Amino acid sequence: MAEPAAATPPFRFGAVILAAGASTRMGTPKQLLELDGQPLVVRAVAAALASPAWPVVVVLGAHAEKIRPVLARLPVLIADSPAWAEGMAASIRAGVTTLRQFSRALDGALVALCDQPAFSADTIARLVAAQGSSGRSIAAAHYRGRHGAPALFLRAHFETLAHLTGEEGARALLNGDPARVASVDLPALAHDLDTPADLAAFRQNAAR
Repeated sequence: MAEPAAATPPFRFGAVILAAGASTRMGTPKQLLELDGQPLVVRAVAAALASPAWPVVVVLGAHAEKIRPVLARLPVLIADSPAWAEGMAASIRAGVTTLRQFSRALDGALVALCDQPAFSADTIARLVAAQGSSGRSIAAAHYRGRHGAPALFLRAHFETLAHLTGEEGARALLNGDPARVASVDLPALAHDLDTPADLAAFRQNAAR
């Protein structure tokens, strides 16, 4: 009698929410701006917690003392990025390092921003599905003619992510070799909130 086939182990991945920026163009910590009664950073965390991602890491930097209290009751890990002024790479380093310290058994890491109102658990599900069906080592949102966050990286990229430098974060990794990236068209994610005008336009469109 043939033995039953071994079950495929579940895909295990953690999430890193980048929330360390100074929000200089907004003039106030955009992480705490409210949409539908929720601060942006809490909306992003809620999307990650509604997905299979575990753990969820939030990277703080410029306004950590103001943001930390709104996350106090949420089941997240806080990663401090003392070099936040360097740019997004420093935050990715801090987040991925925290994931690796939490578990050596993770298969992947989702890196997301806290200022994309359209980011959701469905976004994450689409990225996971694209990676699984394509077999590629990265699945990334595609908008504005290129790949960007959120993006799902397999463990093979952890070492690279943990040693990124500069302002561009993982952009070169996402837009270098197209053969390693599963592209997911997510045009709604092109709308991020960097300035008061961005926020006003988003609220106006949402009210229609």
